[in-house]
Amino acid sequence: MENQAKEELMTGTEHEGQQFLSFIMADEEYGVDILSVQEIRGWEPTTAIPNAPDHVKGVINLRGTIVPIIDLRQRFRIASLEYGPTTVVIVVKVRVESSQKVIGIVVDAVSDVFSTNHSNIRSAPDFGHEADLRFIKGLTNVNNKMVILLDINLLLGTEVLPEAARLSQMIETLDKAQPTEAIA
Repeated sequence: MENQAKEELMTGTEHEGQQFLSFIMADEEYGVDILSVQEIRGWEPTTAIPNAPDHVKGVINLRGTIVPIIDLRQRFRIASLEYGPTTVVIVVKVRVESSQKVIGIVVDAVSDVFSTNHSNIRSAPDFGHEADLRFIKGLTNVNNKMVILLDINLLLGTEVLPEAARLSQMIETLDKAQPTEAIA
């Protein structure tokens, strides 16, 4: 049995399914396609953007790229939680038409990376016209726990966010507007 497991690892047959990064929010587990994840970072303060929706916490400068940060709890209308040591930002690449944009999502904690076959993914239940569930790719069971699989492109690809050049200009304007402390 052990040799079979080693052989599967070497040939890749064990991971023929899709891989997901799972994370926790409000004691529920969610998953996003691992290929869309660029990196995982600890929470850091952001630069606020005027007139942005409440779930847009601001932007950060990630090695020269301006990255909007979205609080997924607020985006899902889950009660806010004070950010703590396990709070992380998952930086994801989102397809928008023919290009990609980079967005950070704030979640309570990262859980695990897991693989699942398409046949193990179940459709989300129909809750009628009231609930917009287009961004839910499906549901799967991992270690006897239900995981909600998100289509990050449908979830965040429709976010109304300024383009990077406009964000940079807004940040520059905000920085200039900040009063500087007199040097004594």
